[in-house]
Amino acid sequence: MSIRGEVLVVIINKQLDFAVLREKLWYRIPVVSAEKWMKDRWPPKWLAFYQTKAFGEDAYAINYFAQVIDILKVKRSQLFPDDTCNSRSEWFYYQISVKPIQRLLRPIISRRRRRIVFIPTTCEKFARAVEINDLYDESTLEDRLWVEFKQLQISAERQEFVRVNKNDYALDFALYCLTGKIDVETDGDYWHINPEQAAKDYPRDNCENR
Repeated sequence: MSIRGEVLVVIINKQLDFAVLREKLWYRIPVVSAEKWMKDRWPPKWLAFYQTKAFGEDAYAINYFAQVIDILKVKRSQLFPDDTCNSRSEWFYYQISVKPIQRLLRPIISRRRRRIVFIPTTCEKFARAVEINDLYDESTLEDRLWVEFKQLQISAERQEFVRVNKNDYALDFALYCLTGKIDVETDGDYWHINPEQAAKDYPRDNCENR
């Protein structure tokens, strides 16, 4: 597979949404979600689709991808004009038009069948990925540590979400051990000297019930 441009891994959790993608050739992302999760990684040139438990043998894996053609900002009522008007009708979405979806020769799997959110990644990582954890593109330091974990056959999940005191945190690495779980953080100098980020991370780093 040879593709160029940034790739965004998105979630397909309903058969109806997959039918829209396959037949009408578009996918939707709430504008607020794009602003929260993609930031400087927007817009994508390719979409890859992570299918959840609703898809039987295709579940918990990326089986399909597609090239982005166009992106429009529209209201939900424009996407689904036949739906009954409700509070969500005025919500704004990015309607991402794509070329016909293509099936990967080898699916990119989730070994722990985990919940994920959007994953912005590179074409190089997408082309080489065997599992979901290979896709994350957060920092060079994380990538180096991930390579070491794999070589040492240490079971780990990248960007695993946990809730601490009603706050959600994405752990750099969650290690699964026989007697419990270990959180491994790879915060570099920028994060250690950034007071705002340090204050946000303090509850995560000092929770006794992780």
